[in-house]
Amino acid sequence: MKRLLLTFCSLAFISVSAQDHFSGISTSKRVGILNVGMNPSELSNLKSKFEVQIFAVSANVSNDKISLKDLNSDANIEDLIFKGNKPVNLNIDTEILGPGFAMKLSKWGFAVTTKGYIKANIIDVDTNLGSALANSTINSSTSGVTILNTSNQRINSTSWGELGFSASRIIFNKNKNVISGGVTLKLLFPGSFANVGIGNFNGTITGNSSGDLYLTNANTSMNIAYSGALANDFNDSSDYTRSVFGDLNGLATDIGINYILKDNDKSYKLKIGAAIKNLGSMTYKGDDNVSKNFNLEIKNSETLNLDVFENLNGIKDIETTLLNTGFVTLEDSKKEFKVKLPAVFNLYADLKIISKLNLTVFMQQKMNSNEGNNQITSQNIFSVTPRISLGYFEAYIPVAINEISGTTGGFGFRLGGFFLGSNSVLTALTSDTKQADFYTGFRWGFL
Repeated sequence: MKRLLLTFCSLAFISVSAQDHFSGISTSKRVGILNVGMNPSELSNLKSKFEVQIFAVSANVSNDKISLKDLNSDANIEDLIFKGNKPVNLNIDTEILGPGFAMKLSKWGFAVTTKGYIKANIIDVDTNLGSALANSTINSSTSGVTILNTSNQRINSTSWGELGFSASRIIFNKNKNVISGGVTLKLLFPGSFANVGIGNFNGTITGNSSGDLYLTNANTSMNIAYSGALANDFNDSSDYTRSVFGDLNGLATDIGINYILKDNDKSYKLKIGAAIKNLGSMTYKGDDNVSKNFNLEIKNSETLNLDVFENLNGIKDIETTLLNTGFVTLEDSKKEFKVKLPAVFNLYADLKIISKLNLTVFMQQKMNSNEGNNQITSQNIFSVTPRISLGYFEAYIPVAINEISGTTGGFGFRLGGFFLGSNSVLTALTSDTKQADFYTGFRWGFL
């Protein structure tokens, strides 16, 4: 378990560098495939008649414990992540856009897109429990601590691929007022999945003079699920990328609408858009696939030495170790299970302030709780982005409030079809940000 937790902490600041992908460029006045990913109705506003997406990648990490300033200290990451009493939340989130094509025909717009996703999360983990498993210590000046935690503490990782088919149409166009609607149907290709969930944890952790930690008077429900490459070893970072695309086994949809108040035939004074994204789920199944629910109960004078969870490599090791303790009972087991996508509601407005200067306000609201063992996580975000648009060149400064990492400030630019940016580069210069990210890509529009 220690290795498993340390892998997540290390991946957060080494493998990828929090979840508002392509912030700034996704609301660009040069409407393209990236805008369609945020709201399918934007297809009707394509800047060019045709557009080819060559590639794009966005890699983000956010947490609520460690800042870049902390990383410059001599403290260990595992000590920093489990400091204090506030639960640990950490998001690692990568979105990869493959080849895509979009076209505009009169009132209609169409697109075909490909994407891959890699996510890893620590969700609401109690600092005392996490420190006991990772560091063999507890955040207490006494010899023991009692934990009462009603949330579902999770360690989770997911990868999947996506093939999207989008269509949009102008449904009203009169007196400079334009309304468009759009929809995206997504075919899902689940790759790998792993989850450890600990719900309604009630127990006491005590130590002895030898430094050993013991769990007593404990009761909790647990979920252990795995599929694909992450079933055997959680510590090999290549396992997170080698099986992004699995077999077709899921469907999802995005639905959106947008309103434009025209300034002239080539520009607008105001654009407002709204979309519901990721309504759907995918099924993980295969030979090396399982989801099991357990009950753990330690009564009276019984004790569980937490050292048994040291140096475990993967989910199967955790499952075997738990069963060997004799304190768990199996409630149910499944060979296949559904996983819900991170459904969100997007709302944004882009206002022309003066010529060449716009201000965009964006909100992302998650539609499901992150506590469910079969739920891929998302977070709430609010951002304000001033931008300068000079046709071939565009620059913008997104300032956001993120549910996990707090306030961030970034910078990005577009030069023709190439773009590069970060949601947190400006706050990173202060060495006090809890988020690090970047994105880049290239698309080509013509006619």
